[in-house]
Amino acid sequence: MLQKTDAEAKKQTARSDEFDEHDEIFEDSKINVNIGPQHPAMHGTLRVMCEVNGEIIEKSECELGYLHRAIEKIGEVRTYHQFIPFTDRLNYCSALQNNIAYVTSVEKLMGVELPKRNVWIRTMCCEIARIIDHLICVGINAFDLGAMTFFLYGFHQRERAYEFIEKLCGSRLTTTYTRVGGLMSDLPDGFLRDLSDWLDEFSEVIDEMDRLLTGNRIWVDRTKGIGYLSQEDALSYSMTGPCLRASNVNFDIRRDMPYLAYDQVEFDVPIAKGGDVFDRYLIRMTEIRESVRILRQVCQKMPGGPIWADDKRIRIPDKDRVHNSMESMIHHFKFFMEGFDCPEGEAYCPMEGPNGEVGFYIKSKGGPKAYRLRIRAPSFFMFQTVNEAARGCSIADLIAIIGSVNIIAGELDR
Repeated sequence: MLQKTDAEAKKQTARSDEFDEHDEIFEDSKINVNIGPQHPAMHGTLRVMCEVNGEIIEKSECELGYLHRAIEKIGEVRTYHQFIPFTDRLNYCSALQNNIAYVTSVEKLMGVELPKRNVWIRTMCCEIARIIDHLICVGINAFDLGAMTFFLYGFHQRERAYEFIEKLCGSRLTTTYTRVGGLMSDLPDGFLRDLSDWLDEFSEVIDEMDRLLTGNRIWVDRTKGIGYLSQEDALSYSMTGPCLRASNVNFDIRRDMPYLAYDQVEFDVPIAKGGDVFDRYLIRMTEIRESVRILRQVCQKMPGGPIWADDKRIRIPDKDRVHNSMESMIHHFKFFMEGFDCPEGEAYCPMEGPNGEVGFYIKSKGGPKAYRLRIRAPSFFMFQTVNEAARGCSIADLIAIIGSVNIIAGELDR
């Protein structure tokens, strides 16, 4: 063993004394770090201003508004039908869910009763949207922490799911598939058979994704105990959806306030007690399997019949009639240019979106446009929890937290 010389020992003692004199500097080495709004790991134009001591976040403040597009105001100057494409631009990861939530509020306001086939197709669309949204959430969250293979598995299946949306409406990301009282088109031939075949393939892939990441030591260390939100915090911040259920709150609108065909299918609602990034991941992975279970039942129980409500106020003329009848062409133009009149009143229909409660509050004073329109977007409530969840965590943990709550800037700012 090498022995220290007297000179080296004196030098080390002097250096220790110097550090002792400046302990207070190291104890208060706080700086402000601006994360976003254009950082690639922020999942949109989000800004988090952090006060850090070393690598530890002691305090943070979230700022939104960088993507504000006045969509709620647009809903008051467009007709009910013209506003449907704007709902695609809210949570663009699950545009079908937004389409359905909006037209359902309009239909409630007008007292429209949907045919059974329409109800079951909309239920199917909601669950396909849920699978896509969850795949994006867990895939990007894993990618942010370095698990690229898991991300590629998930996004390949996401593209397969988009193929079915493309068969429905010709589009993939922004769909505009629903109509007030109806749908853009019926299911194409062989759609349910192809969907059932894909569900078999997807079930095997999701099992492999589970084996790839859930027990991975690095993933567990990076997510377990990170971004903790207690049951009380989750409720006080009005959280809903998977993040709420990850904090041990047993609530799901599909089960507790049934709508569409959810009271006619069997599914379980997963609950976790940890309230951290890992549990939010587990909830979404389990919900993907439950969505597959629901879609299998939809394929078996899909009824026949019309997809449009028998209501002349909102029924769009068929294309063959528009092309061959002057009266139908005039009706078509008046419908799309002037809209249809809606009675006075107000309506709100909450739905269980992939990230939580989605709803459109509409107040009407009559006429073809809403007098007031407000959107209940899950991301607005999720974003405010970041400050609480990030306190005491590192900067790297903040990226994991933001990915786990799945904030979508399009619906956050509106």
